[in-house]
Amino acid sequence: MAPSMPRAAADRDALITTLRTMIDNLGLNSEDEGLADTPRRIADMYLELFQGLWQDAAQVLNVTFDENHDEMVILRDIPFYSMCEHHFLPFHGQAHVGYLPDGKIVGLSKLARAVEVFAHRPQVQERLTSQIADCIEDVLGAKGVGVVISAEHLCMTARGVRKPGSSMVTSAMRGRFRSDMSTRSEFLRLIGQT
Repeated sequence: MAPSMPRAAADRDALITTLRTMIDNLGLNSEDEGLADTPRRIADMYLELFQGLWQDAAQVLNVTFDENHDEMVILRDIPFYSMCEHHFLPFHGQAHVGYLPDGKIVGLSKLARAVEVFAHRPQVQERLTSQIADCIEDVLGAKGVGVVISAEHLCMTARGVRKPGSSMVTSAMRGRFRSDMSTRSEFLRLIGQT
């Protein structure tokens, strides 16, 4: 289930207090010189990493242009960083986004910004992939959308099973990218996945 968007920004002061308590509960002294400002730095980091909670990707994509182009549009190799909602550890990789316009195109930077909005939330990669595809399909009214994400998850590489170098690949296909094998194959070939 996708997290709901908070109604207001997080309480920075409460985060700082909570993080100070966490540091003390780990047996460290939050008053030590090296740790004294750490709760503030961590709080500010999380507010930056989770800024997508207070942003609307549909608004980012809502800058469209009428264009009679009906061939595939792809933005590939979009680097991103996100946070695993299970461990609050980063996962990072590349997203590839393609769509078939139906009279409307969007500036390419807007596709990358939409990826960023969804990535800057506590996430699982499967949901991230679907949210990007669904938003592009809904806002652009595209005849088809394809999203492929490849990422390395620190919750698996730095702890737990500890398998650095392994990556997870997810895809979300909508419209003709799902129903038409030749459209899907062209997209996968053009992003270097076949």
